[in-house]
Order: sequence, then C-alpha cells, then structure tokens
Amino acid sequence: MLVEDRRKQLLELVRGRGFITLSDLARELGVSESTARRDLDHWQGRGVLKRIHGGAMSAEDGQGLPALEARANAQVAEKRRVAQAAAGRVRDGEAIMLDGGTTTLELARLLVGRSLQIVTNSLPIANLFANSRETDLVILGGYVYPSTGVALGPLTIQMMKGLHVQQAFLSVAGITAKGLFNSNPLLVETERQMMRSAGEVTVLADHTKIGRQALAYLCAMSAIDTLIIDHELSAAQRKLLRAAGARVVIAGGPGDVCNGRRSKS
Repeated sequence: MLVEDRRKQLLELVRGRGFITLSDLARELGVSESTARRDLDHWQGRGVLKRIHGGAMSAEDGQGLPALEARANAQVAEKRRVAQAAAGRVRDGEAIMLDGGTTTLELARLLVGRSLQIVTNSLPIANLFANSRETDLVILGGYVYPSTGVALGPLTIQMMKGLHVQQAFLSVAGITAKGLFNSNPLLVETERQMMRSAGEVTVLADHTKIGRQALAYLCAMSAIDTLIIDHELSAAQRKLLRAAGARVVIAGGPGDVCNGRRSKS
C-alpha cells in the first residue's frame, strides 16, 4: 500500500470511530505500531486528529465536546431542579461517581460539605471538593479534553477498573427511543466504564435532551437505573419516556413516569 493511501485509510478509521487505539490501527492497516505512530504524527501536525495515550481521536468539530461555559448557561433553572432531586438520593457516607456534565456540576455544588467519597473525571467538579475536610476526593486521570476539563480515554478507564461506587451520576447529550447518546465516542467509552463501576446508575438531563440524537450511542434506557429530568416536558416527550426501560423521576413534577430495572452486563 502506498504511504498516501495508507494515511488516508488511517484517517478514515479515526474519523469513523472517534477514537481508536494504536494497536487496533496497526492491526487493521497491517503495519507496525511504529509506522502507525508516524502516520498519526503526520495527521496531528495538520490538525485533523489528536494523539492521546494509547491511540488517537478526531480533532474535527463534529467529534468535539461543546465548551463547558457554553453549556452551563443553558436551561439553568431546569438543571438545578434536576440536581436538587439527585442530591436527595445521595446518602451520607456513600462513594459516588460524577462525570463532567453541567448538570452533574450543579449536583456537585449541592454536595459540598457532606460526608462522602467523590470520584470524578471533571476538574471543575474536583476543584469544588479539593479543600473539603468532609469529603474524600478521587480524581480520575487521563487525557483532559480542552475547554471542558474532563478526563477521557484509556488511562481514565483503566483507573476506574479497580474502583466501585454505590452510585454513578452521568449526563447525556441526547435521549431518543433508541436510547442515550453523547457528543463524543471517547466520552461514551469512559461513561460505559463508569456504569460498570457503579451499583446504581442515574442519568441527569433537562427536557431539551429528549428527542435529540447526538454523535455517539451510549446505551439503551434499560441499561440505567434511573433518569431524573425536569418537568417541562411536552406530550410527545412524556410518551417517549413512558416507553423507556428505566425508572424516570420528574424533578419538580408529580412523580415517576414509569419504573424499570437496569439490565446488568
């Protein structure tokens, strides 16, 4: 295979998957890891992908995560209601995991000063607990995504494999009849390991996420235990949630839409 053709094929693999390991690239291209590494360096120099520990991810806008500041200013009241409902489900003394969403950041603010063990891949969330005497903090390391302060990827996933928490609170970018979605394939892989590390998985979302499909598929609704969402739901959104395979809690509303159990995997 000509060098130019091989590099084009490599770029297509990274773009198609969002993230791919160096060993997988070498195997699929039929080359050594050192050759694959040089090809990655070639494309990184042109700004179309980013090398991270163990592989590479696309650097193009379609694969990116929206900046934390941009998301933090949207649906603020709804996110706070959801966060308050979630905080009421956390018991003192528990170990919980928080991913790097804006709604989980609102939840984290409500947990400051409580006797908890907090595990997070979010630098903004970790900063809230860094000086807390009441809270034990575990920061998950790895590749830190620019503008969000969220650690993702193989190092983050590997660190979680030795951990177990009572509850994990995750955020998503979209919810459809197919299931839950997020904006980056590498983020999705990280969140899947969070789910495996938790006894109970709760997803926090505002109503604007219902009916929206993002780039990367996370899981079916039946794979989580609870979805907490604000009460500003349309009739069509409520209908979609009634068919979901998880327990749905309406923050500020009359109660659950439906009940289900997470399918353990």
